[in-house]
Amino acid sequence: MSTLLFAPVTFNLAETTRMIQVARALPAGLRPVFMGYETDYVSLVRDAGFDYRPLEPAWTDAQRAQAMDFDQGRTMRSPFTDELVTARVAVERALIAELSAKAVVTGSNMTSFIAARAERVPLFYPVPFALTQPQVAQARRMYIVQGEGALARIADRLAGAAMRLAYNRLPLAPGAFAKVARANGVRPSRTVGSLIRADFNLLTEMPWELEGFDLPSDFERVGPIFAQIDNPVPAIVTELAEAPEPLVYLGLGSSASRDLALAAARQLGTLPVNVVAPIRHYLDAADRVPANVHVVDLLPAHKLGGLVDAAVLHGGQGTVQTACATGVPFVGMGLQPEQTWHVMLCARRGNAVSLPPKKAGSPDFLAAVDRVLTDPAIRTAAEEVQQAYAAEDGARAAARIIADNLAS
Repeated sequence: MSTLLFAPVTFNLAETTRMIQVARALPAGLRPVFMGYETDYVSLVRDAGFDYRPLEPAWTDAQRAQAMDFDQGRTMRSPFTDELVTARVAVERALIAELSAKAVVTGSNMTSFIAARAERVPLFYPVPFALTQPQVAQARRMYIVQGEGALARIADRLAGAAMRLAYNRLPLAPGAFAKVARANGVRPSRTVGSLIRADFNLLTEMPWELEGFDLPSDFERVGPIFAQIDNPVPAIVTELAEAPEPLVYLGLGSSASRDLALAAARQLGTLPVNVVAPIRHYLDAADRVPANVHVVDLLPAHKLGGLVDAAVLHGGQGTVQTACATGVPFVGMGLQPEQTWHVMLCARRGNAVSLPPKKAGSPDFLAAVDRVLTDPAIRTAAEEVQQAYAAEDGARAAARIIADNLAS
């Protein structure tokens, strides 16, 4: 029995569930063990039946927010101090050695990129294509500036050029990583893009999402990987699905905000629809939403196909892929370039409408929701995308690549 160490960022819902899906798909003879620092979604790992090892040091809320911003390209300021990176690499190396792990499978736990190499085990990284080195290097638009007008396109290309320089060419990787890498006998990464490049980068994309790009030899498409939580569909969802009003799913993942959740919920409250909204984690106790907006806890979104008529999403790849796989047309409000990229690819495919999040409280939001509810062309496109997704199993493909490489 060979052990694999899975290292998601456990306060990131999409990343944690992506790792769970890959672990579930592993063949017999490969034993997954999970590690993490924060506790937000550890219950999902344990509920799936996997061994979990809590590690220290964990982050404060402020450090977590800054780390998410850094990972998603919204800031160059890093919360990774010399002390934190040193401590985390040390505990991860110790765990790899204790388990005699044959490989590390990471989400975007950045110290894993040093620890795995220091222990001389291969590092596998199931990852969206957006904000990888080749995507940043080759993409004509990064959607830093949203909009399809001439001025927006020009501004976005200028912003993209600046990002390309900062991300892939300038030595802007946090100094702590270079210092700790050298101390552990690992060649340091100088650029932000190279800092999060693994030995095997497994792209969780559909074929059409990679058209026009040349992939390096260490990048390989595996296909979509999204959450499949075992919880039953709550009774309130099935009751609302049977009502005469359309049912809208409001899913904002783990990287949105209270302001966006409230703005979207209150606008949806003005429409003749019912809404099921797993946004409780964003709301304060005193917050009130319209009566037709039903706030619930985390839902098994992959089971909502045929129950909900449309969705409003934040653009995270997990929520977008779940909508695609279940044939649900959606309004997507990307909060940063990676998420906007996911939404724009679907908008081009025809199964979604892209909207800047700043318009969540505007008439444009209501028009976008009405469009995904009533436009037959969008619904047809959603059905076609759903059929294409039915032939994909990204978790199984990723597990096969991991197993094959370890066997060889």
